[in-house]
Amino acid sequence: MRTTIGYTVENIGYVVGAQGLVGFASQTFFGTEWGWLHRVAGLPPAAYLGVVAAGLALVGVGVGTRKAPGRRETG
Repeated sequence: MRTTIGYTVENIGYVVGAQGLVGFASQTFFGTEWGWLHRVAGLPPAAYLGVVAAGLALVGVGVGTRKAPGRRETG
């Protein structure tokens, strides 16, 4: 179960991070809105970098919750 949760959180982190990166790049370099995050909340370009950081944190948590190879869970 732990592995499934880790992969799910990791995948959500990838999507959130990608949306933050796309939102930042589109506003900063092209002056337009890309992705779906701008439909939910109108954020300034600097806030999209916070979304990227949140996505990276979710990826880190997801990877950290996976069981290490060769290690058995007890309990």
